[in-house]
Amino acid sequence: MSGGIVVVGSLHLDVVVTAPRLPAPDETLMGETVTLVCGGKGGNQALAASRNGAPTTMLGRVGGDVFAASLIDNLRAAGVDTSLIQRDDAAVSGLSVAVVGEDGEYGAVVVSSANRQLSADGFAMPDGTRVVVMQNEVPEAVNRTAAAEARKCGATVILNAAPMRPMAPETLELVHLLIVNRIEAEALLAVPIQSPKDALDALTRGGGAFDGEIIVTLGSDGLVHRDRHGRVQHHAVRPMPVVSAHGAGDVFVGALAARLAAPAAMEEAIAFAQAAAARFVSTPLEERGISLAGRGGSH
Repeated sequence: MSGGIVVVGSLHLDVVVTAPRLPAPDETLMGETVTLVCGGKGGNQALAASRNGAPTTMLGRVGGDVFAASLIDNLRAAGVDTSLIQRDDAAVSGLSVAVVGEDGEYGAVVVSSANRQLSADGFAMPDGTRVVVMQNEVPEAVNRTAAAEARKCGATVILNAAPMRPMAPETLELVHLLIVNRIEAEALLAVPIQSPKDALDALTRGGGAFDGEIIVTLGSDGLVHRDRHGRVQHHAVRPMPVVSAHGAGDVFVGALAARLAAPAAMEEAIAFAQAAAARFVSTPLEERGISLAGRGGSH
């Protein structure tokens, strides 16, 4: 697997509901359409990496329900190696429910289920692995084992620390590149992040739980990158019409990993990944090529 990527992470069935806007607390809101999508941050990132040209292997876990085969087949159809996916017949597959407003904003709830039982026992890094991608929807011990194995073979370790949770220093010490969004950056750096300037200032000052290379994604405000030498730079994005931002962060991570595994320089990889995410947010849900079932809606 020359130039390959291993994604260690979650697999979920995503129930995506569209509505005029996100509901307020205690509000019942009439929706418009529903789409069943094979997702999970790990699955999404593996798809993005494979679709952007990188040989990709997925280490994940599904349940014993009817959705498990669809989650695996969806990855295989995109060229992802699924030989490391575990099956847990005593559990149900992970599930997420997302509400997408007309402005493209979304909110989601994730139930990890089988993903919580993912094991790294006996895991060996495939030959030719250059990049390992992890998230926080699986046990930290699994991430730490995978990161340690990646280090042994000289692979780059990317942690997309989403959702944010306390992480042991020995885990963070194994990470080459940390990717977080605005909310996760606030928790990590213990300062408000409302603008690119806030992120620039916070990363320039340093501090927080991680002092290495980091990308803070800011949606339509682009991203702020602090490289391994401590240089901090804002990368703007070209305005695009937004159908839904749901999953855009995962597309960015997968595309970035694919370019870094090519290998490409970080600046080139960032520009490539931003373009991939921009195309994704402007693409209608039914045209993204990841739907498990057709859309239903009001008539």
